[in-house]
Amino acid sequence: MTDYAVGDIQGCYERLIDVLDKVDFSPSRDCLWVAGDLINRGPSSLATLRFIESLGPSARVVLGNHDLHLLAVALGGHSVKRKDTLQEILDAEDAVYLTDWLRRQNLAVYDERRDVFMSHAGLPHIWTVPEAMDYARELESVLQSPDPAGYFREMYGNEPAGWSDGLTGMDRWRVITNYFTRMRFIAEDGRLDLLTKDAAANGPDGYLPWFRFPRDDRTRVIFGHWAALEGRTGIDRYIALDTGCVWGGQLTLMNLDSGERIHCDC
Repeated sequence: MTDYAVGDIQGCYERLIDVLDKVDFSPSRDCLWVAGDLINRGPSSLATLRFIESLGPSARVVLGNHDLHLLAVALGGHSVKRKDTLQEILDAEDAVYLTDWLRRQNLAVYDERRDVFMSHAGLPHIWTVPEAMDYARELESVLQSPDPAGYFREMYGNEPAGWSDGLTGMDRWRVITNYFTRMRFIAEDGRLDLLTKDAAANGPDGYLPWFRFPRDDRTRVIFGHWAALEGRTGIDRYIALDTGCVWGGQLTLMNLDSGERIHCDC
């Protein structure tokens, strides 16, 4: 059995199949870790979503900002944006089933044996791994509640800008959402800059890429979300897998044990 992790697919279904074929991936023996943003912007969001769901326990999925956007449209009353490629999912006969499956996925996963953590945007230095997992489970319980519409109606926003133990309700859940699915640049005190999407060297004053702050653990962190990094952080333990497939770059698959990266041009 081999575990692989894949970066932002974003509806590039054919490229996903191509890169899985390169390693002879089989759900009967292998497992695919999906670093969020399964859908949107690419040409085949519905096929991608159906395929990942069909893998069953052979897929470990974390939600990205585009995945949450679909749920916000389907469940929270928000509108499809001009560049979205979500309508085919919303119109599909299995739309309710697929959106229900999607909202039951994780915000973060942690493999204790490998000491590997994965979320869509990364792991803020202000949280230990156990704290991050507790906050992920807390937010997952909101998404998976019988009536998550209120969360999805109010999910969007850049405030609060940073974490405080005293946060409650929607303010608390929104900032957890932003750390796990939108984070790029962060200040030492944990405040997020959510407007800058440039390369790591081009952050605003007072902010650094989240992976530049020291941690007390040795955990490897797998993430996507930041195509401008082009798969490079400069620090071995921080593994960037969004290599911009939907923008004409590559789709990247990584063997979790050997570290080998397999690419497919998009």
